[in-house]
Amino acid sequence: MEFSEDERARYARQLVLEGFGSAGQQRLHDGSILVVGAGGLGSPVAYYLAAAGVGRIGIIDGDVVDTTNLQRQIIHRTDDIGRPKALSAMEKLSALNPNTVIETYTEFLTAENGASLIAGYDFVVDATDSFRAKFLINDLCVASGKPFSHGAIYRYQGHTMTYIPGAPCYRCLFDTMPEPEAPQGPIGAVAGIIGCIQAAEAIKYLSGTGSLLTGTLLTADTRTMEFNRIRFGKSTGCTSCSGH
Repeated sequence: MEFSEDERARYARQLVLEGFGSAGQQRLHDGSILVVGAGGLGSPVAYYLAAAGVGRIGIIDGDVVDTTNLQRQIIHRTDDIGRPKALSAMEKLSALNPNTVIETYTEFLTAENGASLIAGYDFVVDATDSFRAKFLINDLCVASGKPFSHGAIYRYQGHTMTYIPGAPCYRCLFDTMPEPEAPQGPIGAVAGIIGCIQAAEAIKYLSGTGSLLTGTLLTADTRTMEFNRIRFGKSTGCTSCSGH
């Protein structure tokens, strides 16, 4: 593909980046990513994917913007309150990069619609805020052989990991669904830190650069600014990936 003058200028810093270059940019252009959740994590994820030049981005979220979201969900504005999050996000992303196709789904990912939605994308980003959704995304992606980035935030902390077929999955780490708790935080910047890492993982996967957080849980604590890498392997009792 011959990049347009606008694209050459827009992606200039990536085009001259060693190990990335025009080949990596082309792979981003040809790639597609589904972002599940347009909230705290989904905001930085979607912004950086669009800015980097991912060709097609899907945004699925059945929620509407609430005042309490604005402290951390930076893709939304005060005048978006009451609007569907997916549509609000699409407007900001299209304004940022009109070269990227943004597809929106104003619904929640479910066991009924999940497999068909995920099948249409190269990579999935779990930017949800519920354990039920996280286990569902894991199970759907493992069953369909779809790579994905998991992210979670709580209070001052967050963690993330990446799954590709054959690697340990989310259920290898967490085999039972915890009881839901009343929301506590998070501090808004935690969503930015973890979301940016998830975006980097998705960009690396599509462009074929660097190494991914497979078999590795990366944790971050903003109170101390400590980051830790926890290595883990496949669980023989995993109900999701043991047969994959």
